[in-house]
Amino acid sequence: MEGIWQSRQVMMVSAGVIGGAFVLGLLVHHLIFKVMQNLARRTQATLDSSLIKHCRGPSKVILPALFIYILLPLVTLSQKYKDMLDQGLVLLLIVSLAWLIIKLPYVAEDIISKRFGKEDRDNLRARKINTQIQIFKKIVGVIVGVITIGAILMTFDKLRHLGTSLLASAGIIGIVVGIAAQHTLGTLAAGLQIAITEPIRIDDVVIVENEWGWIEEINLTYVVVRIWDLRRLILPITYFIQKPFQNWTRLSADLLGTVFLYVDYTVPVQAVREELFRILKNSKLWDGQAWGLQVTNATEHTVELRATVSAANSSDVWDLRCEVRERLVAFVHESFPGGLPKVRAEVAELKAK
Repeated sequence: MEGIWQSRQVMMVSAGVIGGAFVLGLLVHHLIFKVMQNLARRTQATLDSSLIKHCRGPSKVILPALFIYILLPLVTLSQKYKDMLDQGLVLLLIVSLAWLIIKLPYVAEDIISKRFGKEDRDNLRARKINTQIQIFKKIVGVIVGVITIGAILMTFDKLRHLGTSLLASAGIIGIVVGIAAQHTLGTLAAGLQIAITEPIRIDDVVIVENEWGWIEEINLTYVVVRIWDLRRLILPITYFIQKPFQNWTRLSADLLGTVFLYVDYTVPVQAVREELFRILKNSKLWDGQAWGLQVTNATEHTVELRATVSAANSSDVWDLRCEVRERLVAFVHESFPGGLPKVRAEVAELKAK
C-alpha cells in the first residue's frame, strides 16, 4: 500500500513539474507577445506586427515544450517513460522549429511588400522582389520539410539504421529514385533559375501559346498566366526556360502600339498626321513619349498608313490603339468622304451592232 502511495506521489510531482513548466512557457509566451503588441502599436513598425502575426503560433508550441524539456531532469519517472517523454519533446521541438523557420520568409515578405508597393504603374522593382520572395518561400518550405523529416527519422534508432542499410545496399533502388527525381530536380532548378535570371516576374505582361495575359502565380512546378478574358493558362515552370515567349514588361511597362489605316490615294497624309497628334494630345492614355504616322505601303487600290503611339502599360496601349483607330476612321469619313478604300472600274459604252 505504501509503494502504491509513493508511486502516486511520484506521478503527482512529475505531473506538477510538467504542468508547471507548460504553464510557465505559456506565461512567458503571453508576456513576450504582449510587449511586442504594445511596441507595435507605438512604433507602427511592419517588423513587429509581422512577427506577431506569423510567429505567434510556432512560439506558442516551442516555449512550453522547451520549458518542459529543460525541467525534465526534475521529473522522477522511470527511465522508460522519461525516454518516451524526452523523444516526444524532441519531435515536438523539431516540428515547431521547422514551422517557425517556414514562417520567417513571410515576415520578410511583409517588410518588403510594405517598402516596395505594387501600386505604381511601372512597378518593375516591386514585381521583381515579390517574384523572388514567392519562389524563395516555396524553396525554403521544401528544404525545411525534407530536413525536418530527416531529423525526425534520425531520432528513431531502428529507422536510422534501416535507412542507412537501405541507402548503402540498395544501389538499384537509388538509381531508380534518382531517375524518378530527375524531373523534380530539374523543375526546382528551373524555379531557381527564374528567381535569379528573372525572365518573368509577377504581373509581367506576356504572350505565351498565342495568348496575351499577365503572370499571376509562380510556383515551384508551374506558372499561372491570367489571360485577358480571365481564363487561366497553366504552364510548367520549365516552359519559360526551354521555349520562347514574349515578355512585354521585361525592362519597363511602357510600350509602343501601332494602328494601320487603309485610305484612298486622294487623302492628304499630312492632314491625317495632324489629326493623329490632336487625338493624342486630348487622350489621357497617351504618355507623351512617342508618336508618328508614316506611309508604309501603297497598293493598286489603297495607301497603307501606320500610326505609332506610346502608353504607360499594355492595357493603356491597347485602349489607345482602339481609340486612335476609331477616331481616325471617323476623321477620314467626315473630312474626306471619298477617302475610304474603294474599287474603281471603267465602264465603256457598248456599241450596237
